[in-house]
This record gives sequence, structure tokens and C-alpha cells, in this order.
Amino acid sequence: MLDGIHEKLNAAIFATSSMYERLVLLVGQSGTGKTSYLQRVAEQHSSTTLNVSQLLSRAILELPKRQRVLTAPRHFAALVPATADRPAILDNLELMFSTELKMDPLACLRQASRHCSIVASFPGSYSEGQLIYAEPGHPEYRRFAADDLQIVAISSPL
Repeated sequence: MLDGIHEKLNAAIFATSSMYERLVLLVGQSGTGKTSYLQRVAEQHSSTTLNVSQLLSRAILELPKRQRVLTAPRHFAALVPATADRPAILDNLELMFSTELKMDPLACLRQASRHCSIVASFPGSYSEGQLIYAEPGHPEYRRFAADDLQIVAISSPL
């Protein structure tokens, strides 16, 4: 039997299927079970869960720092499989928030979701229409307006 979070994820995937940006964000702190939920969605849709930080780091590892900054968004876009029949499942996005890469993770996700449906974990919190990554004072602290996004928030551990 499906639990509430899994049902919400499926409803959000369905809701975005006819939208210009087909992005669903599963938002929660570390330890809330985001990976487990994504794996269940991937299995249900015959898809694969991609570890974005691992794949992106492999793609840019040999590049000089300046080239990493310039090409990281393009390398990210190349990681996302453009499949019309099933969503791309993205987990472990932390590298995209690195201050060294100077990426806008949400903009990259939104852009990629114009070509295929994406269900992605967002390591942080959602409050009052804002996605929050890290804590104020942390070098990677970021806030994003998210009023027009499909958000499924997890507040407690699995």
C-alpha cells in the first residue's frame, strides 16, 4: 500500500505532465527518507535514480576551476536523460550548491524539466513559498522562491 508521501509524489508527477516545466521536488532534510521515496518512484516508473553529485563530479573533475564554473550547468543538463515516457529521478544534488561552481541549482532543474519530467530531491526545507538550502551564515546558504513549483515536503524521518 502506498503511503502519503508516495501518493503525493505520484499526484505531483501527474499534475506536471502537461506543464511547460515538469519538475517535482521532494524536499527534506538529511535522514528523512528522500532517497527511499525516489527509489520507489523510479521502480514504479521503470526509471533509474541518478546520483547527481557523483555524476557531475566525474564530468568536471579533470577540468581547471574556471572551466568547471563555465561548463557545470551544461554537464548537468547532459546527465538528465530526455525520456518522454518516464520521469528522470535525481538524487544527491549537493554539489550543485557548491560556492565554487556558482550554479543556480533550481534554474538548472527548471531548464532540464522543459525536456522531460524530473523528480528530484531537494536537501533542505520548504516554508512560506521558499525553498531553503543550508542555514543562514553557512557559505552555501540559499533561498529560492518556489510558489509555482510542485513541492512534496517531508518533515519527519521515514
